[in-house]
Amino acid sequence: MDERKSGWLTIRKVAPYLWPADEPWVKRRVVLAMAMLFLAKLIAVYTPILYKSAVDALAGEGAPPLALGAVGLTVAYGVARMMTVGFQQLRDALFAPVGQRALRALALETFQHIHQLSMRYHVTRRTGGLSRIIERGVKGVEFLLRFLLFSIGPLILELLLVAVVLMWLFDVWYLVVVAVTIALYIWFTFTVTEWRVKLRREMNDQDTEANQRAIDSLLNFETVKYFNAERREAERYDVSMKAYAQAALKTAYSLAFLNFGQSFLITCGLIGVMVLAAIGVQNGQLTVGDFVMVNAYMIQITVPLNFLGTVYREIRQALVDMGQMFQLLEQPAEVVDKPDAKPLQITEGRVELDDVHFGYDPDREILRGVSLVVPGGQTVAIVGATGSGKSTIGRLLFRFYDVTQGALRIDGQDVRDVTQESLHAAIGVVPQDTVLFNDTIRYNIAYGREGASQAEIEAAAKAAQIHDFITSLPEGYETKVGERGLKLSGGEKQRVGIARTLLKNPPILLLDEATSALDTDTEQDIKDALARAGEGRTVITIAHRLSTIAESDQIVVLEKGEIIEQGTHDELLRRDGRYAQLWNRQQSDTQAA
Repeated sequence: MDERKSGWLTIRKVAPYLWPADEPWVKRRVVLAMAMLFLAKLIAVYTPILYKSAVDALAGEGAPPLALGAVGLTVAYGVARMMTVGFQQLRDALFAPVGQRALRALALETFQHIHQLSMRYHVTRRTGGLSRIIERGVKGVEFLLRFLLFSIGPLILELLLVAVVLMWLFDVWYLVVVAVTIALYIWFTFTVTEWRVKLRREMNDQDTEANQRAIDSLLNFETVKYFNAERREAERYDVSMKAYAQAALKTAYSLAFLNFGQSFLITCGLIGVMVLAAIGVQNGQLTVGDFVMVNAYMIQITVPLNFLGTVYREIRQALVDMGQMFQLLEQPAEVVDKPDAKPLQITEGRVELDDVHFGYDPDREILRGVSLVVPGGQTVAIVGATGSGKSTIGRLLFRFYDVTQGALRIDGQDVRDVTQESLHAAIGVVPQDTVLFNDTIRYNIAYGREGASQAEIEAAAKAAQIHDFITSLPEGYETKVGERGLKLSGGEKQRVGIARTLLKNPPILLLDEATSALDTDTEQDIKDALARAGEGRTVITIAHRLSTIAESDQIVVLEKGEIIEQGTHDELLRRDGRYAQLWNRQQSDTQAA
């Protein structure tokens, strides 16, 4: 019962996309499509009467309607069938733009909503599984729009019209047999299909699991090779596929049972009605044309009834798939703009952390009362051991998460009081591992600012010291970088990332261990590029290698989420505290190497 309620709720959520208040053309097309549907069914129900009349005319029984002979009635029968098909196709053509508009609107809304969800949601979700939910949900919408409106609705209308004709032309027993057959058929179909939906959901879960394992393995192609794990990955994938195959077999067996049961019930009903008609012909109460007409009506409702089984199964599955997508749409964004949020106004680029507390898990606090001021135009480095909370400060500044206590301000404005769009526009980030789109170098640099000209792109590349490398490539700026930029080296990717951020031209720059994964020579080149990138900007550097931040205006040492030291490089060395220990250790390691 809960699943059925959920299905109706899903249908109600789709309905507004078919009847939008702000687009009258959609409503007109829906009304015209429904009119074509009604005309098609009226003609379809009248068609067997023409068939009966033609048979009676050939048999010399009864008076032909419309003063037509057997040939004329046969032609009329053929024209009626063509008109039925014609109105159905016209109905489909009228509705097609409506369906595609609804599909596009829902897909876009889902895509936009996913990008609005918090970082916490994305780090806990499987990207492969998420993409399958969206894919199946959008396909489910398309199926529902096509078949719920043009299969279930028309079938109900046709069954009602046929029932009226049978009562009017024959007697109530024909209606009783047809009604009992349809009732048993629908009960059987719905009952078995509900059982099959559970099996299908299990199959979907296994399909999602197998797909996720495949995507994880392919995204980590290099890691698989490094650890000679091809066989291991294949075995893991095969385990998932075996579970999927078992679930798929259960689905196939249940489908065979459903199809046989439906065929049995329909055949019994067909035999019952035909026996009644045959008795009527033998008793002289009915003509041969009546017998043929009854048969035609039964076949006419049998075909869509058989189709009903398939359609209902698919609609139930579509509702399940769409339900998952709508659950995704209902997933609330953890970080949202306040109703009265205003754009961030940058005057100096001053960043202030005021008694900031934060933890990814309520039971495990990462930052414990951090207070820090980064004056506008200065460079402040944050150092500390792994897990001390360095990168967390960067994520809070970009507002991937909100602080649990205290405040984080830019030029006196709490980041929770300004729009996320303006906040993100004011901050440029160069992460430790720059991830590139599987497109051209030009596209990846231009991603920094929409509408940037080629001259601006090249200027950013020159500032990041990568222009000469790009022009040395056979395809220059049109060179494809591959999945996640894997065709470029680590240093090349970092330079592209720096160029992208320079093109954005933000007043605040966040460098999150931007050189920690690079060799010494490359690190020095990137360091020079970053130094130029930071000119005239507020720069917050999150660093592991202390040699890269020795010239910072201020260095902050974090330890277990608290600031334990703060000062310039020379001041901290003279203090001979935690920073001096880290510096001396790294210097010793460098000399030993």
